[in-house]
Amino acid sequence: MSQKVTPSMQSLKSLPADYRFDGSPVSDRLEKSSGGSVSSTNSSIPRKVGLRNGVSRTATAAGDTEDSPYSGNGVFVEEQSLINGVDPGTTAMPLPQSDGDERRWSDTSAYARKKILQSWIQLPNGNWELGKILSTSGDESVISLPEGKVIKVISETLVPANPDILDGVDDLMQLSYLNEPSVLYNLNYRYNQDMIYTKAGPVLVAVNPFKEVPLYGNRYIEAYRKRSNESPHVYAIADTAIREMIRDEVNQSIIISGESGAGKTETAKIAMQYLAALGGGSGIEYEILKTNPILEAFGNAKTLRNDNSSRFGKLIEIHFSESGKISGAQVQTFLLEKSRVVQCAEGERSYHIFYQLCAGASPALREKLNLTSAHEYKYLGQSNCYSINGVDDAERFHTVKEALDIVHVSKEDQESVFAMLAAVLWLGNVSFTVIDNENHVEPVADESLSTVAKLIGCNINDLTLTLSKRNMRVRNDTIVQKLTLPQAIDARDALAKSIYSCLFDWLVEQINKSLAVGKRRTGRSISILDIYGFESFDKNSFEQFCINYANERLQQHFNRHLFKLEQEEYIQDGIDWTRVDFEDNQDCLSLFEKKPLGLLSLLDEESTFPNGTDVTLANKLKEHLHSNSCFRGDKGKLFTVVHYAGEVTYETTGFLEKNRDLLHLDSIHLLSSCSCLLPQAFASSMLIQSEKPVAGPLYKAGGADSQRLSVATKFKGQLFQLMQRLGNTTPHFIRCIKPNNVQSPGLYEQGLVLQQLRCCGVLEVVRISRSGFPTRMSHQKFSRRYGFLLVENIADEDPLSVSVAILHQFNILPEMYQVGYTKLFFRTGQIGVLEDTRNRTLHGILRVQSSFRGYQARCHLKELKMGISILQSFIRGEKIRKEFAELLRRHRAAATIQSQVKSKIARQQYKGITDASVSLQSAIRGWLVRRCSGDIGWLKSGGTKTNESGEVLVKASVLSELQRRVLKAEAALREKEEENDILQQRLQQYENRWSEYETKMKSMEEIWQKQMRSLQSSLSIAKKSLAVEDSARNSDASVNASDATDWDSSSNQFRSQTSNGGGSRLQPMSAGLSVIGRLAEEFEQRAQVFGDDVKFLVEVKSGQVEANLNPDRELRRLKQMFETWKKDYGGRLRETKLILSKLGSEESSGSMEKVKRKWWGRRNSTRY
Repeated sequence: MSQKVTPSMQSLKSLPADYRFDGSPVSDRLEKSSGGSVSSTNSSIPRKVGLRNGVSRTATAAGDTEDSPYSGNGVFVEEQSLINGVDPGTTAMPLPQSDGDERRWSDTSAYARKKILQSWIQLPNGNWELGKILSTSGDESVISLPEGKVIKVISETLVPANPDILDGVDDLMQLSYLNEPSVLYNLNYRYNQDMIYTKAGPVLVAVNPFKEVPLYGNRYIEAYRKRSNESPHVYAIADTAIREMIRDEVNQSIIISGESGAGKTETAKIAMQYLAALGGGSGIEYEILKTNPILEAFGNAKTLRNDNSSRFGKLIEIHFSESGKISGAQVQTFLLEKSRVVQCAEGERSYHIFYQLCAGASPALREKLNLTSAHEYKYLGQSNCYSINGVDDAERFHTVKEALDIVHVSKEDQESVFAMLAAVLWLGNVSFTVIDNENHVEPVADESLSTVAKLIGCNINDLTLTLSKRNMRVRNDTIVQKLTLPQAIDARDALAKSIYSCLFDWLVEQINKSLAVGKRRTGRSISILDIYGFESFDKNSFEQFCINYANERLQQHFNRHLFKLEQEEYIQDGIDWTRVDFEDNQDCLSLFEKKPLGLLSLLDEESTFPNGTDVTLANKLKEHLHSNSCFRGDKGKLFTVVHYAGEVTYETTGFLEKNRDLLHLDSIHLLSSCSCLLPQAFASSMLIQSEKPVAGPLYKAGGADSQRLSVATKFKGQLFQLMQRLGNTTPHFIRCIKPNNVQSPGLYEQGLVLQQLRCCGVLEVVRISRSGFPTRMSHQKFSRRYGFLLVENIADEDPLSVSVAILHQFNILPEMYQVGYTKLFFRTGQIGVLEDTRNRTLHGILRVQSSFRGYQARCHLKELKMGISILQSFIRGEKIRKEFAELLRRHRAAATIQSQVKSKIARQQYKGITDASVSLQSAIRGWLVRRCSGDIGWLKSGGTKTNESGEVLVKASVLSELQRRVLKAEAALREKEEENDILQQRLQQYENRWSEYETKMKSMEEIWQKQMRSLQSSLSIAKKSLAVEDSARNSDASVNASDATDWDSSSNQFRSQTSNGGGSRLQPMSAGLSVIGRLAEEFEQRAQVFGDDVKFLVEVKSGQVEANLNPDRELRRLKQMFETWKKDYGGRLRETKLILSKLGSEESSGSMEKVKRKWWGRRNSTRY
């Protein structure tokens, strides 16, 4: 389907996955013409409709490339060059489209004609510029550039551009023309809109924005968790990893690569944040996130290219429980750049922790460690760079301390860590002085030397001997060798590097202890690899040599996963596959790893020779590797290796020393003799490493045998273990791109980005992925996963038959899949259709199950409610019956009490009414008698006269006054009786709350009783006196009474009786007795009423009687009523006294007058 063309013009011309055309279906497939062109019969123009994420979509866009059955899988055709004036419109780019069971094809000649009007042209400076073709003549074309400049170029140098509708697509596989300028333009377009993530098939490309972008946080995490946001993102990669781990039960890995400054560390932290958010809940995820500040402080440094460059590689393996929650983690580190501790280039810094310690240490810690400012330490001052713009080292130091607390590093251990750091800094200040003519030296006994000895806890003399002398074993003898100045400096720097390296390893060990999984291990994990990217500087040393070797190995892993293994699997499964060539770096890896004539083998061999130097190493490499196509020897110490990312020239200066990385036994013995625990642990660790099996004889005469494995050999072993671990996982690749070298936001350098894209192999990834079958599944797994979707039950058939039946039922086009011997292979997006159908079916099944279970639960709940209701009815019935029985008993008791109270009240009322009736009857009868007998002789005279017998005659006015007073007394009596009833009811309610007034009321009652007795005695005396006088006249009264038996028989008889002298004298005396009797009767009634009221209030106050009233207030009211009655009663007594005095003054009987005076005198002597 393709033909060979000029490499500069080679591209893939498939339309994007979500690009659709409108047109009539044709019955014939496209056929390849003899000229290599492809034609069709019909054509249509694409319709643009709207934008999604800043990218135009067509009217029938499928949206997501995963769910589209044709995403990124158009027909590949070769580009036709503009030669001999051939009309480019004759080239058609058809795209298969499915509508139900039909296949529709559309011609795109109009689109192609419009498309070819814009092309990319490479300027002399190497940048690409988009130009418009004005005309074409022969092999030349006239191009108009955007600034209006018109140039003439060779047509073959033009690279076709994509239409505007594809500007800013989020997946490079969607580009119609996949070429370098189109990829650069698409990334730049998205970068300018802060869309820093772009997919390149299975690879995520992340461009460092060098600023904060609003793409992170809980809102975005929730969106990607619910898959409501499908834009490329680190969150999406992490989400895919955790879902595949749970679904497939296969460990996952996220491999983050890129050169220094591309944002690998931040990308790793973002991925960890998403995994912590989804798998959090146990608290361990917070500890995992807090390992980043610690590792960055101790393992990152400022370089010329990056302010926070990782100078080590790390693999964080996060373990998950069966429920998908984080259960622990493990951190593995690779190749810490120890040389940075003692040596920094101009404008760079050593590790961050040194500057953070100097800036953020507390005064107490500063005094304890004898710390000074950073510029006073030689290790830190040699680069003349002490700070980073926008970074507060003091604040970062406090963050590191908090992180150490969270990962359970004790305060004592933290102080020991800071002491080791201060010891390293003070070691750099240790100076030496020459002591003889042979240039032998010894350390200067100054503040630096004493501070180092104090901080690591050793004897200062032992430290002096270690830095100035070396004990060498020659057979059975020990020879003491004095060190020269270069040797002493090397010994000092080796000790400093070893202390820092061991301290770093110890911290990683403590972190792993804190994050240990233990018994919670389930075997499910996601590994995040953050390792240094490919490096190429003006001067490349041993560190760049190891880093680039690691990147070669990672690139091969990348190639094998995406290219080689994919094509080999196609061949093994018998898939009809057009092989696509790709660059393999196996030759470069063989150059490094081949034995015995590989770079690493020759380096280790030269490191074993006592007289080996950097020059001899370079000569040996050139001698043995000159015929290798990936190696080129240069002058002097230089040699060049052709890496997958480009050629890198190395200088062998320092190679042997750094590869040996030897620490003499004297230094190890010094650390083991220290009183501090950390140096002792460091010495034990180094001694244990020296006992490991030796890969080769690396013992150097006069050197140390503390570390027999070379750095390169150990690193190679770590790298092979890493590759083995990654090989057992499903990898997810993130390629970080640095847009410029000045770390400026918004600046996009095409050349730099293009170089990194070539190193990452992004274009090769897209090219091969689009032309292959990236999704594959075994027959058994496919039938087991989707077999239940079949309409007909063919469960008894073999898995292959079931799989084919599934494909036929869902009308998946034959070119969209391939059936292999053991697996089914699908183009991109095909499995998404089945997954959507499966998810919808499962969702429906779950809905039915949930409905049925809900129905069962509701029935069960209804039965439970019915049983509970019956049980409650029995319980409530029993309770109500008991309450009703109690209420009935109380009701009967209340009825009994009420009957007694009402009977008492009725009796009192009856007695009162009876007494009032009697009093009223007596008063009326008296009035009638007085009216009938009082007119004689009184109305005419208008005064009081005395007859011959001395009887007193009462005037009519006096009788009227007496009658008026009688009526008034009767009305007052009725009112008092009503008040009495009210008071009696109220006082009955106060009987139970009157305890505190009981004593007082008893005393008042005694006083009142005394007053009552005195008053009663006075009344009795008055009655007796009146009775004596009345008995004297009884005989005359009896005669008058006998004559008055019939008042109505004759008026003359009545007048004769009333005119009798005895009757006239009896009338006033009877009136006086009547008034006195009524007063005495009223007094007794009032005494009884007030006594009962007081008794009731006492019972209310004491709580014997329940009543809704205030006893204190009722007592005050009763007292006021008593005072009012007493005042009224006294007034009436005085009036009666005056009347009786007048009557008594006219009587002739001296004895009676004496008795009256005596009574009234006693009455006046009585006071309430």
